[in-house]
Amino acid sequence: MSEEKSVREDQELIQRMASKDAGALDVFYQRHSGVAFSLIMRMVGNRADAEDVLMDVFWQVWQQCHRYDASRGKPLAWLLTIARTRSIDCIRSSASKQLKNDQFESQSERTASSPVTDSYITGDIRNAVQQALGALSEQQRTPLELAYFQGMSHTEIAAALGQPLGTVKDRIRTGMVHLRKALKAYL
Repeated sequence: MSEEKSVREDQELIQRMASKDAGALDVFYQRHSGVAFSLIMRMVGNRADAEDVLMDVFWQVWQQCHRYDASRGKPLAWLLTIARTRSIDCIRSSASKQLKNDQFESQSERTASSPVTDSYITGDIRNAVQQALGALSEQQRTPLELAYFQGMSHTEIAAALGQPLGTVKDRIRTGMVHLRKALKAYL
């Protein structure tokens, strides 16, 4: 299936969900829950919390599908933005924040427990993101990863890296500009 066709189908599913078609939500979930779960799991680091966040994400999709604006991005980007925001909420709440240190020790275990998907599109997106991140300088990549995968604020990143806040903000912004260019076909 071409990416353009997939985007159109996702947009149609969102329109059907806005009309309270539960079947459309089921199809949207089946298509994208794997990639959403992978992002959430990487951010949260705890399978039980990640499963809860995933359910919260799709509940929010169901509740706010009428707010989706195709001119602001593709359906998958919209979904992953919701997933990222919900993951950050989870990280900042109670026990999830304490588990962040355990994430690094169980990297291989987390990878093995992530759901496997055979979707060519998911693999293609993953490879494109990995290549785009790899193309960034270490000075841009590190603050971006801390912000998006660790849920740290700019102030927390500046303190952790021992760099001025303005420098951190500039590197994140510049890194995002480079990522947007490299991933334009996926956004």
